[in-house]
Amino acid sequence: MDVARQVYRLAPRLPREETYGMRSQITRAAVSIPANIAEGWTRESVREKAQFFAVAQASLAETETLLTLCEDLAWFPREETERLRALLDETSRMLTTMRRKTRPT
Repeated sequence: MDVARQVYRLAPRLPREETYGMRSQITRAAVSIPANIAEGWTRESVREKAQFFAVAQASLAETETLLTLCEDLAWFPREETERLRALLDETSRMLTTMRRKTRPT
């Protein structure tokens, strides 16, 4: 949830013409992370849990890629994305652990 909140705090820095482009894409990707974790967490089958956790990990990678692009285009100052990067790293490590625990043995 912290990742999504941080992305929403940064999103207003994007150029107005990116409202339906980058802004929409990065916020949807960021929201998809906790949404898929929550949905996976409620599933009873280990296979379904693993699938939702994998989707969350993919959304995290997408968010990270879009963040890098925004930094490269100087839309987000790197000094203001440090906290978000740390949250992405922490969330990625947690998701990796969750995915390992749901792998079939």
